[in-house]
Amino acid sequence: MRGKRSFRPNRRPRDRFDRREAGGPRRRSGPGLRSLLSLRTTAGQAFLLQVVIVLLLVASAVTALLVQATQDSEGEAERVSVAAAASFANAPGTAEALNAQDPTAVLQPSAEAARRKAGVDFIVVTDTEGVRLTYPDPKEIGKKFVGTIGPALEGRTVVERAGGPSLPAGEGTAVQAVVPVTGADGSVVGLVSAGITVENAGDMVEWQLPIILAAGAAALVLSTAGAALVSSRLRRQTHGMGPAEMTRMYEHHDAVLHAVREGVLITGAEGRVLLANDEARRLLDLPADAERRRVEDLGLDEEMARLLASDEPVTDAVCLVGDRMLAVNKRSTAPHGGQAGSAVTLRDTTELATVTGRAETARERLKLLYDAGVRMGATLDVARTARELAEVSVPKFADVVTVELSDPVLRGEEPPGAGTGLRRTVVHGREGGHGLSPVGELIRFLPTGPGAAAAVSGRAVLEADLRASDDWRAQDPEHGRRVLEQGVHSLIAVPMRAREALLGVVHFWRADASAPFEEEDRSFAEQLTARAAIAIDNARRYTREHTMAVTLQRSLLPRGVPEQNALEAAYRYLPARAGVGGDWFDVIPLSGTRVALVVGDVVGHGLHAAATMGRLRTAVYNFSALDMPPDELLGHLDELVAHIDTDEAAAEDQDGQEITGATCLYAIYDPVSGRVTAATAGHPGPAVVHPDGNVSFPRLPVSPPLGLGAALPFETAELTPPEGSKLVLYTDGLIRDRNRDLDTGLEALRAALAGPDRSPEATCTAVIEAMLPAQPSDDIALLVARTRRLGPSDFAEWDVARDPAAVAPVRAACARQLADWGLDDISFATELILSELITNAIRYGGDPITVRLTRDRSLICEVSDGSSTSPRLRRAKTTDEGGRGLFLVARYAERWGTRHTPAGKVIWTEQSLHGGAAESGNLADALLDQWGDEAL
Repeated sequence: MRGKRSFRPNRRPRDRFDRREAGGPRRRSGPGLRSLLSLRTTAGQAFLLQVVIVLLLVASAVTALLVQATQDSEGEAERVSVAAAASFANAPGTAEALNAQDPTAVLQPSAEAARRKAGVDFIVVTDTEGVRLTYPDPKEIGKKFVGTIGPALEGRTVVERAGGPSLPAGEGTAVQAVVPVTGADGSVVGLVSAGITVENAGDMVEWQLPIILAAGAAALVLSTAGAALVSSRLRRQTHGMGPAEMTRMYEHHDAVLHAVREGVLITGAEGRVLLANDEARRLLDLPADAERRRVEDLGLDEEMARLLASDEPVTDAVCLVGDRMLAVNKRSTAPHGGQAGSAVTLRDTTELATVTGRAETARERLKLLYDAGVRMGATLDVARTARELAEVSVPKFADVVTVELSDPVLRGEEPPGAGTGLRRTVVHGREGGHGLSPVGELIRFLPTGPGAAAAVSGRAVLEADLRASDDWRAQDPEHGRRVLEQGVHSLIAVPMRAREALLGVVHFWRADASAPFEEEDRSFAEQLTARAAIAIDNARRYTREHTMAVTLQRSLLPRGVPEQNALEAAYRYLPARAGVGGDWFDVIPLSGTRVALVVGDVVGHGLHAAATMGRLRTAVYNFSALDMPPDELLGHLDELVAHIDTDEAAAEDQDGQEITGATCLYAIYDPVSGRVTAATAGHPGPAVVHPDGNVSFPRLPVSPPLGLGAALPFETAELTPPEGSKLVLYTDGLIRDRNRDLDTGLEALRAALAGPDRSPEATCTAVIEAMLPAQPSDDIALLVARTRRLGPSDFAEWDVARDPAAVAPVRAACARQLADWGLDDISFATELILSELITNAIRYGGDPITVRLTRDRSLICEVSDGSSTSPRLRRAKTTDEGGRGLFLVARYAERWGTRHTPAGKVIWTEQSLHGGAAESGNLADALLDQWGDEAL
């Protein structure tokens, strides 16, 4: 009764494993393998240890796999037994067959067919008493079933190991499952048991065993090969030496490197330190983690770092490292079998310098002069440069240094031709008192004193012993006494001259245990002061030029925000540290209570950029007076910049000052509608801070910068921020920096603007504190404007039919509105103006016609129509019947003009709220002035 088992493919007997004898012929290993297996070498010991470890790991893995395979086979047997028994118990007709007269005749063929199909060793059907109704061996039918049937009679499935009669597939203990068969009423009418003998379940492991052993053998071979490769590499790296030889070699290595009184440094091909002995670390003052670091990163002197990092051999080169003189020798390691690199030896020769003390002093003086030349003058600040002179001199040359400069020099002006009064600018020296006058005090030297003598003669004056100097003490006896009591005893006064002009005087003082100044110190003090004088004169001239440029630039920028009710505005302007730029901003009131906000930036720096900025700002102001929309205004400004570039390019003396373009953002805010109309020419868009503190950056149409000749039209964008929102306009100097890209700058600006509601002034302060770089390389212009809206009670609108009869009702409605506003004083002039404007719109304009009155700082009358034709003020001839309406409008309005819109035009006028009533006599005179005497 052996059926096909789907879970035991390619079944094979357990005794089919072939074992081969291990005594076959072996190929002789070569010298490399013998060396590898030798226990004398470190590589051989490491190889054998790795092989043992691999064998143990492979054996453990094979054992684990065998145990796992056995468990998996038994589990599979249980699963198949349960499935076969349950399938047959629930098969159609099984319950009915149990109630038949001869259940065995019906169930035996079906059970055998199901057994063969399921791949189990037996399927047994019993009645509720445990009597077999089917069995693979018919002789066993009718006998008692061997197994547990109690739980199955209660409706549960039982899985167990049990023995029974022999089967065609084997005998002994079997893994069997017992499943109840239920009738239509749910009662148990019989039992079905299916199972596999333990012997056959073990066959599943037998066919997996060769695969497991083969995998283990392959892993052993691969691991052994890997261990052999690693050991071979180790053998090459250790040169076949044994542990004792290597220990002895490293003992000698440590003894040589740590006991020798000569620095040894080995560097690799990339300039990294591979080895440094104790003496090298001491001589070069290397950090503890010097190994594996690049020579340039060790903080060495520039000359020493360059020498160690180069590939050139060096023989007895003398280098100064700190206060040591080192003799350096360097050779390449490549020709001697090592890796590419260099071996450096260092020898301390400082003791030789004691024999030549004067040479050492001269070297220190030269180094001090070099340090002074490098340090002084980098800031282009007069006071800072003077302080740098004092900081360089103390304590290597003097204990205290004071610098006195003339006031014009401090302001950047030309030094005076004569005068003994100098301002003390720097006092720098030892801690504690020194009795010298403080910074800021005006020092007046007596003609016989050392300071005045040095200024007059142009040479340094040495006072080796101040106690014996009557001239110095006579200048201010009380002050001199205090200085001497503080231990100051020696002085050199040196005039500071540049281009034959006296800038000031420098005093070098020594105190306490310091040796008095000598004659050799006088010449060194003159050299040191001469270098400082050049740096201070350069700083003075730069201060003058920078002050002039900043003054020019600030004179071209707005002095304040004009009065208007549409916006609450605040601004900040910060020039760059290194020269002025071309950034500008503006707040321009427009007609109809509207306000224009402008921010721009001229490419470049210097006076030329500032002057160009002034021209562009004036042009924007003039263009805005024409009530142009933002895109049209930028178009005219683009043409102007292109003309400026053309004129600069055609000039004979350009000096590299031609501009290469400019950027501009122009926005118009209307407080009646609350809309913002903006256009940009290569400039960063605005930020909008909503009343709830959220910050957004509206996307504006991208347009090229001004003056590039792209001939592309500019586009506008409209947005309607909530009332109380803040519009933030800025130049790129605020968000761009050498350490910050555009995206990072915008996120930093967003963080600075977000948060609780603040006034525009407080917002400017917060943004500058958060965004200002330590060293601004470009100008910064910031403009913050909080929007306001006109209330419904501040303006009124009427639609006018295109009929002359419609003028009177509108005029009457306007008069009533003026009365409600308390503006009866100007009602007559306003009615006259509106009558003329509405009549002109009806006669010469197009639909629709609208009238709007707005009460702001002045009364604004606006009449709009659908025609784009603008009226023109002219003096009518004596024979003309009309043409005098605009003359009257201009006479009674403070300002008037025409503003074009996409739908037509708007004619507007402005009147003072307290202008008084128009007198009829004045009106008659105005009308009579339009005719000559001949006409009358």
